[in-house]
Formats: sequence, structure tokens, C-alpha cells
Amino acid sequence: MTTTSAVSFDIERIRADFPILDQEVNGRKLVYFDNAATTQKPVAVIEALMNYYRGYNANIHRGIHTLAEKATADFEASRRAVRDFLNAPSAEEIIFTSGTTMGINLVAQTYGRHFLKAGDEIIISGLEHHSNIVPWQMLAGEKGLTVRAIPVLENGELDMETFDTMLSDRTKIVAVNHASNSLGTVNPVKEIIAKAHAVGAVVLVDGAQASSHLEIDVQDLDVDFYAFSAHKLYGPTGIGALYGKRALLEAMPPYMGGGEMIKEVTFEKTTFNDLPYKFEAGTPNIADVVALKTALEYINSIGKSTISAYENHLLTYATEQVSQIEGVRIIGQAKEKISVLSFVLESIHHQDIGIILDQQGIAVRTGHHCTQPVMDRFCILGTTRASFAFYNTIEEIDKLVAGLHRVKKLMA
Repeated sequence: MTTTSAVSFDIERIRADFPILDQEVNGRKLVYFDNAATTQKPVAVIEALMNYYRGYNANIHRGIHTLAEKATADFEASRRAVRDFLNAPSAEEIIFTSGTTMGINLVAQTYGRHFLKAGDEIIISGLEHHSNIVPWQMLAGEKGLTVRAIPVLENGELDMETFDTMLSDRTKIVAVNHASNSLGTVNPVKEIIAKAHAVGAVVLVDGAQASSHLEIDVQDLDVDFYAFSAHKLYGPTGIGALYGKRALLEAMPPYMGGGEMIKEVTFEKTTFNDLPYKFEAGTPNIADVVALKTALEYINSIGKSTISAYENHLLTYATEQVSQIEGVRIIGQAKEKISVLSFVLESIHHQDIGIILDQQGIAVRTGHHCTQPVMDRFCILGTTRASFAFYNTIEEIDKLVAGLHRVKKLMA
């Protein structure tokens, strides 16, 4: 975790790009610390959505008129932008989905259902979001599989020694998150992938939290599947992407049937389309795909290394300041973290903390964060989670600290 305080961009100019931040909530200037749930959208992304609907709203791929051709061109330009963002070998390996959850379910219900058999094992981790637990449990119940979880150490890191002992020739899929949404832990996914491949397993990485914070290179990772959601990286809700290695995608059956994913349909037989369209049945979320490209361009204009350095500075400062509050216990103190600070405050329910902070205009997330097994691991019901983005400031963290002192005073 870097302690640099250097900021190589103009924070006030950045904040001006996000109009939602310039408002009052309950009579106080909004402090938005719920970025792990969803990030706010810059003006450029909002305008991209409006420009599509105002200027060239049309269905894609099959139309020959001018609006349809422009919509198709911009849609496919976004696919290439995602390819570049992930450093994927080809645009055909990028499947547009409704988000990370759909990407995981797509792999579970196509690759998993087609290639796994009774007795096979799926390894996940104890840090997973429910979206990377439930689909595998559903598949396991249907096919007689076993789902095993890598234990979590006290500091919030994965127990990699135990992971080594869990791997065997029965292991067919390893599905882990790149970064934990509830603790911020950055997992050693490259190491996990190499070890899984050594026993013949394929690996899916949930990149929902990592995508806005870390440099992602699917070729360097040698990952088989990588899923992310646009709304976690300053893009629209309801859209995301799944990267998959071409050979695997070509071997997998379609996820849904309908228009676009076919080559020819008769009452006797249907032949399926080539990649990536085999997995994109029906009219897609065109406007939001188009706006995703704008979000990626916005991130690239700042630079992931700049974003990471600044957010780590915020996290370091927040961790130091919040740790000094009597009765605070920080949950998850991994050596490598994204900008997530999750904590409990002795004798005060996390929901009460969230309500009182909201009264002061401070938006945080409280509860189990769709990671109930993580909460069980630490013997707690939930946490208060402050998650930071590059438009947040040290001054806002000071307001959070002051707000927590007020919580203690009111709840004493």
C-alpha cells in the first residue's frame, strides 16, 4: 500500500466532471464513499447515452440504413475498447453481458454444465461475492459436484498453503475474485491461475472490483475467463463483459437462444453464429455498451497508475485515522488492497452507523455486502464499508472521521 501523497491531476477539475457530487444531502455537502457498490458517472458518459438516444437510436448488425450502421459501428468500437482495456488477443473473445453476475452464470451454465461430471470439484474462495458462490452451488446440486472454498486468514488474505492441498485432478474449475468487495484484499490471481492450470483446471476471475483500480492484462495472467461490470468503473448500469479464451468459447454451447446468435434456423435444425455473437442473443443494451467505451476512455485519460497511487494514498490516510478511533476494529488488513476500508465499531450496530453518517451527508455501505461467508469467518453480522474513488478527497475522509466520533457520542 503506497503512502505517496502526490496527486498528478487536478482533483477539483476531476470532481467537476461528476455533477452528482455537487449537491447537498440532508443539508450537508455529499460525501460519497459507496464506490465499491457503484461508481458515479462523468458528464462524458452521461452525454454518450443521451447522444445515442437523441441522434442514432437503432437496432444493430442487421440494418442497412444510416442510423443502424452508425449504431453498429459504435457498438463494435466498444467491443474493441474492452479488448484493449483487458489486453485480450481479439475482439471476438469479448462477450457483452448485463454485468459480472451474468458473466459468471454464463460460464457456469455453459462450460460447467457441458464439461463437468459427477465427482468433479470446483474451488472458490472464502472471499467471494454471492454471485461467485451461488451459480456454482446451483451447478453442483444439478450435476453432483463438490464446491470447496479456500480459507481466509485473519488479515483477510487467502490461505494459499491450504489452496495447494485442495488442488487435485478432480479440480475442474477455480473461480475467485481479483479483489474482495467487502475487505479490499487483492488476491494473487496470477499464482492461483498457474497452480490451477497445473492440475488441468480452468479459471474464472471475477474482476468487478479490480477493474477500476488495477491494470488488467488477461494474456499476462493467462486467465481463461474474466468478467467485469461497467457500473463499477464509471460506466452505466446493466452492462458488462466476459472475456474468454477463444478455444473455450468455441467449445461451449450457447447460453440463450434467440435472434443474432444464429446462422440459420429451420424447424428441423438451428446452426449457431460465430463468436462473439453466439453468446449475445436478442437486442443488446446498445446505448450502455456505447457509453462503456466513453467510460474506459475517461479512465485511460487519467491513467490506472495515477488512479491507483491516489486511491492508495486515500486508503492509507483513512486507515490511519479511523484506526485511532477507540473501539474500531478494521476487518481485512491484507498487504495488497484496493481502496476499501471495512470496520466495526464496538457495541454499535453497523446500520445505526450508516444512518447517522447519512444524516451528515456521508454515504457508506453497511451490512454483509453480499459476502455472508466473509462475515461468518470474522464472527460478525456485518461491517461499515467506506470505499474510495479518485474523485474523493482527504477532506472528505476527515468528515468521515468526525462523523464516526459523532456516532459514538450519540450512541454512548
